[in-house]
Amino acid sequence: MFKPALFLIPLVALTACATPRERCVSSANRQVSTLDQLISETRGNISRGYGLVEVQDVRVVRSSCEGTNSDGTEFRFPCDETRTYTRQEPVTINVADEQTKLAQLLERRDAAARAAQAQVQQCIAVHPE
Repeated sequence: MFKPALFLIPLVALTACATPRERCVSSANRQVSTLDQLISETRGNISRGYGLVEVQDVRVVRSSCEGTNSDGTEFRFPCDETRTYTRQEPVTINVADEQTKLAQLLERRDAAARAAQAQVQQCIAVHPE
């Protein structure tokens, strides 16, 4: 499943070093990229015959922690550490609905790509190199 927050982390890191033109072009293509991810996910669902959803499990793990006394000596003590694990779980889908969704996403992507191309041309005009 597509995680927008995880997708944007490298994008934010890259845009920090990008030129104004590169940032403009990246922004213009963002919707197309998002639609590409959704199309890929939907195609995967159709080919598998089921969808995948992310489920988070929280577990408490017994661990050993360290502390420091007021006199500077260190000591160890048992402690619990809470960890979160993410896993994918299959879910049923209606393949016909997924195919309809795919067709709609492809149409939206075509329109978004045309709009992005116009925006990219505007970026080039506004930010010549």
